[in-house]
Formats: sequence, structure tokens, C-alpha cells
Amino acid sequence: MQVEEELKEFTPQQEAVLTVGVFDGVHLGHQHLIEYLKRQALMRDYFPGVVTFRRHPQQVLSPQNPLPYLTSLEERIRLLKGLGIELIVPLSFTLEMAQLPARQFASLLQTHLKMRGMVVGPDFAMGRGRGGDVLALHSLGKEAGFWVDVVSPKVANGEVVSSTIIRQALAQGDMPKVIWLLGRPFGLSGKVVHGTERGKQLGFPTANLGVNSGQALPIDGVYATRAYLGNHAYPSVTNIGIRPTFGQGKRTVEVYILDFEERLYGEELRVELVERLRDERRFPTLEELKAQMNRDVEQVRSILEGRRDDYPRS
Repeated sequence: MQVEEELKEFTPQQEAVLTVGVFDGVHLGHQHLIEYLKRQALMRDYFPGVVTFRRHPQQVLSPQNPLPYLTSLEERIRLLKGLGIELIVPLSFTLEMAQLPARQFASLLQTHLKMRGMVVGPDFAMGRGRGGDVLALHSLGKEAGFWVDVVSPKVANGEVVSSTIIRQALAQGDMPKVIWLLGRPFGLSGKVVHGTERGKQLGFPTANLGVNSGQALPIDGVYATRAYLGNHAYPSVTNIGIRPTFGQGKRTVEVYILDFEERLYGEELRVELVERLRDERRFPTLEELKAQMNRDVEQVRSILEGRRDDYPRS
């Protein structure tokens, strides 16, 4: 069984308290639960651990309706480590795994990860047919020898903080709400790939970001961003869209890094979206486009100069 083979690769040094979930975005709701998990682990002298999934279960169970992800697996792991979680167990969610009864999955966690407790949200359920809901887990835990704590959801402005709410805010270009719910700016990462070099011809050489097809993107438009090369941050303007002035139909993510002249092809680049400046639009002439780009650059300088850049990062 694949899940058991993957679990065998992780053996904590001591008994563990675990939480299980996708944790897409590692947002404030997730952080709230993980802080509780860490406190319980410290009080009981357990190891705090997170069991997550390489792909969202919906990609397996409903491949015709895949959810765009907020954070890649690599980013999730980095963020979880940044929260102080050392035991992170990424599992491959498969149809075989979806058929595992909750009792059997819990037994595997006890056997291979030394699970002695679980911390979950009120809507949590695991196992075949979501049979392992909170009530079932409490009963199962009494039989099998592990405890279950349920953490109330994080609520902000009357809404439960969730990955779904964040995806909706992204789709509306509501970056203040996205930043608030994530606890940090939304980021896009990828390698710089070759483009049409239209920006270079206009005096604004851009880096085309190779973003994975499953990545959630905000609504098309122009954004004030910070571009990260390694640990160095640079002010930047990022255009997400189809470049209507040039009649290009393919959606792209283009980053113009201010006061930067190095070639970046093949380099890993991360962009954090700070504020949405305007809609993407078609300009009658290239001169009008250049004039607007100059205004965008000055606006970005003004925005980022007074904006904090001390969000928690891994």
C-alpha cells in the first residue's frame, strides 16, 4: 500500500500530536490551528507534526473540477517549517487512499508516526466517505488510545478564514483582503522563461515568469510587487494578462524589476503582490503605453517605499 510505504520514511524521535490536511495557503486559519498544536505538543512533551497531501484530494476525486492551488507543496513545506513544524509528512492522495476507512488510516498514523493525539477543525473528516468526522474520531480515539482536540475556526470580519475565501478575493483583485487572510502577501514563483521581448523594445525589459498551470492567479491587471532573487528583494511592476495592446491571447505573468539590468533567464524568481494598480487595457499607441508604464513605475516606488516588508518568511 503506497500510503504505508510513504509513512515508513518518517519516524519521529518521540510520540507525536498530529494534524492532517492540505493546508493550501497556510493562511491565518491554518496558523491558528498550528499554534494550538504546538502548545499541546509542548505541554504533553510530544512532537508536533503535520500530515499533508502532495495534491489536493479534489484533483483525484473530481479531476474535471480541479482547484487552483494557492501554494505549491514546496511552498507549503517552507511555510510550515517557518511556523516551527519539524515533522512534515507529505502523502500522495490516491484513489486507493480514498478508500481507506478512518480506523485504518488512524492506525497507520499510530504505527508509523507514533501518533498519540490529533488536533483538527470542527469540519474535519478523514477516511472513506469522510466517515472519520469529529464525533467518530473521538469514539475511535478512546478505543485506539489517542486523544482528539477540536480547534474553533479563525473568524475575520464575520467570515471563517479559508482557502476558498482567499481564492475568491484573488479572483476579485482584493489584495488587502488576501494579505490580511494569509498574514503575508500572495506570492508567485517559477523560473524566468523566454518571451517576446516586447517590454525590452519599449525600454522596460520584463522577466516572464513560468507559472505552473494549476497555480491560482489574481484577476488580470497591473500590480505593485516585490521580486525576490534569493534573499534579495527588489521593487517591481507585474502585469498579469494577455497584453491586449499587442494582440497577444496567451495569459502571462511579466515582471519589470526597477533599476535592475541583469539577465534572468533560467533563474528562480518569486514575486509577492502588494497592491493592484489598475486593469490591464489596450492602448491606441505604443507611446501612450510607455507613458502609462512610467506612471506605473512611479506609483510602485511610492507604494513600496512606505509599505512594510517584515512579514514572516521561511
